[in-house]
Amino acid sequence: MKISVIGSGYVGLVTGICLAEMGNDIIFVDKDEDKINNINNLIPPIYEKKLKELMTKNKNKFYATNNYEEAILNTEITFICVGTPPKPDGSIDLEYIKSASRNVGEALLEKDDFHTVVVKSTVIPGTTENIVKPLIEKTSKKIAFKDFGLSVNPEFLREGNAINDFMSPDRIVVGTHDDKTKHILDRLYRPFNCPKLFTDIKTAEMIKYVSNAFLATKISFANEIGNVCKKLNIDSYIVFRGVGLDHRINPSFFKAGIGFGGSCFPKDVKALIKKAEELGEDPKILKSVIEVNEKQPLKMIELLRKYISNLTGKKIGVLGLAFKPDTDDIRESRAIPIVKYLLKEGAKVVAYDPKAMNNFSNIFPQVEYVDSAKDVIAKSDVILIVTDWKEFEELDYSGKIVIDGRRIEKAMKEAKIYEGVCW
Repeated sequence: MKISVIGSGYVGLVTGICLAEMGNDIIFVDKDEDKINNINNLIPPIYEKKLKELMTKNKNKFYATNNYEEAILNTEITFICVGTPPKPDGSIDLEYIKSASRNVGEALLEKDDFHTVVVKSTVIPGTTENIVKPLIEKTSKKIAFKDFGLSVNPEFLREGNAINDFMSPDRIVVGTHDDKTKHILDRLYRPFNCPKLFTDIKTAEMIKYVSNAFLATKISFANEIGNVCKKLNIDSYIVFRGVGLDHRINPSFFKAGIGFGGSCFPKDVKALIKKAEELGEDPKILKSVIEVNEKQPLKMIELLRKYISNLTGKKIGVLGLAFKPDTDDIRESRAIPIVKYLLKEGAKVVAYDPKAMNNFSNIFPQVEYVDSAKDVIAKSDVILIVTDWKEFEELDYSGKIVIDGRRIEKAMKEAKIYEGVCW
């Protein structure tokens, strides 16, 4: 099939390249000329495992442009994968969605054939029908579900494992109101051997938010229990190992530590809170999820203070700056509030991350960035482990004070003084 993808960030680029791997022809559309040039030169504008290899392998099946009309007229399906960043009040900013919808509609004005538009961006229930649909109809002068198809197909991709998640999904969710669009997307996803759930549009939008909110809830719940376990000298990981053996409780995401970050969980939970409040509901559990998560990184500082009461002039090593391993994404990284606090208290921060140092230095240029994790250990009075990169399991922590937010077993065994945040 011939497919256009609007937006070439994490979701758009991974979606398009994986669809190319499945044998489809892809046209990426983006306004960022640097991204367009990078994609056309087989340079991933983001770091994601296996992405470079798949781009090289499928180099004849895709290209990037800034021309909507070119993309729409030469494809049969368009995926909208633009960002929906948070506003200060927690609601999502829909400017990119609105702009993409107008541009898609203007291109459809020149097309006679039926064209399917699929919203893959994460949007609050009601957005596709109340904002995307009217904008496309107005600019295209066509009628949704009759002259063009409209659908919501949420993504469930984990950064750092996005290629595998796309190619081997747990489920595929499609929301639409017309049989033709349902048939087209059913044909596109036929090669996947997983449950496929077809719903109405608002339900598909809601499924994405509820999935992320529940996973975030499990993490904050694990952290609350972990904080109690720490004071009782109980290993919370063993507790959750036992809890997870209950067949009613999935053991995944019970990872106590310093909380969650990234582009999805914090933003999506806050957006769901805002929507609930607009509807007259008070989502107390979701509010608590965010409250626990915002406080959790500073548990590292509390433990650090046990050993160094005055941080002024002390060299504090930070291992890991990305919000999770195998990505260069620092959005809502737990390293941000930790480093911010350390610098405020006059500490000298020495940091290393395999992929995220360039991005992090845009926020904190005053941090000393070093070439390796070994350099952090050699130069620092105390080590804080903030991201669980695999290479951190191979370091020599002997003779060091280590405050661990991600449970690195080697540090636990070797450090002169070791403190785990929740164990």
